[in-house]
Amino acid sequence: MPTSQRPGAEAPEDLLAEEIDSRASEPQNEATSLTRRDRVRRAAARRPVAVRPAPRPTAAKAPRSVAKPLRSLAILTMVGGLIATVALPAFGATRQLDEAITPQQVAASDPQSLVVASDASASRIDRDSYSATTQEEIDEKKAKEAAAAAAAARARMASTVASIPININLVSPGSGEVRWPILNFSKGRGLGDSGYHQGVDLLAAGGTPIYAAAGGVVRVSQESFGGYGVAITIDHVLNGQQVSTLYGHMTYGSRQVSSGQTVEPGQLIGLVGSTGSSTANHLHFEVHINNSVVDPWAWLQANAG
Repeated sequence: MPTSQRPGAEAPEDLLAEEIDSRASEPQNEATSLTRRDRVRRAAARRPVAVRPAPRPTAAKAPRSVAKPLRSLAILTMVGGLIATVALPAFGATRQLDEAITPQQVAASDPQSLVVASDASASRIDRDSYSATTQEEIDEKKAKEAAAAAAAARARMASTVASIPININLVSPGSGEVRWPILNFSKGRGLGDSGYHQGVDLLAAGGTPIYAAAGGVVRVSQESFGGYGVAITIDHVLNGQQVSTLYGHMTYGSRQVSSGQTVEPGQLIGLVGSTGSSTANHLHFEVHINNSVVDPWAWLQANAG
């Protein structure tokens, strides 16, 4: 029975012809293989080829053969600099100047330089060239300085006294057993005035003669007698009483009597000064009767004549 066909449908022979023309049905022989390879190559040639962007240019690395000598050269340069730093000052120190330069020339060119003369010599150190360190040495040093100052002051005052005309035979006027110890004076502080004061201050010019208020024996005659400075004390016996008189703040080197010496009433014993605890020239006069302090101003007024 004849097979019915739909209009437009392909005949089996045509379909078979298409399958025969397909590459899958080609025989696997040498010629067919060459043809297939050729087709594959042409298909591959027709495919688009992706183009990669060109790489960015980079800095060319220095070959190791060049970097190594450069590093060695840098090390040699540093070593040479260190050698020059050490050698050049030593060379400059040993180099002799062609012409001598005086310290004044160096100071003129460089005022901030310190120039030490080449002829400077070391000084010898002895015991007197350094300060005392122990209390005993300090006290001894102070005593020596005080003695030296006192000796210098005595020398100055002695020269001053020598220039003042003094009549050593002059005695205080009067005929009684008690005389005024000084003439031409002004009365200053009295007994008990302005605090603790055991005598009377008789103000007079420096170098004014001082006389013994009565006859007796010198007990004290010193250049430094406490706060009295240059002072003399004389012991007397008057009307059966033990009387002692004191004369203070006299001038250095002016004492005319010494301890143990016998003096007459009104005899010159020294000169007015301002030694010890004193601020002006005057005679500090005290009177003690039977070891008791009495008012010297009242005693003089009652007995001097």
